Amino acid sequence: MPPVPGHVKSSLERTGKEYKEVHEWLDMDPENKAARHDITKIHEYGTMIEQKYGVEARQEYIRHLHDDMKAKFSHLQHDFEKQIADTLDYFGVK
Repeated sequence: MPPVPGHVKSSLERTGKEYKEVHEWLDMDPENKAARHDITKIHEYGTMIEQKYGVEARQEYIRHLHDDMKAKFSHLQHDFEKQIADTLDYFGVK
């Protein structure tokens, strides 16, 4: 999952705006970080962000979640493939 500066850079490249406040809201509060990434709350949080920062900010919020999910699953896939390869190697299967 990209850190806030990575998300800000992506937003800047896509929109010409950083949307730093949105990315910091998602990532910078350790006690609420997991809850704010809860995809079942996209409508609720997206509406809140849209009301405060506009439609494009809501889209960047959703993009942030997308990027984090993609990174998380990519890590899981890599770890899974490594474990499979290690297990096959352990049993002599090359």
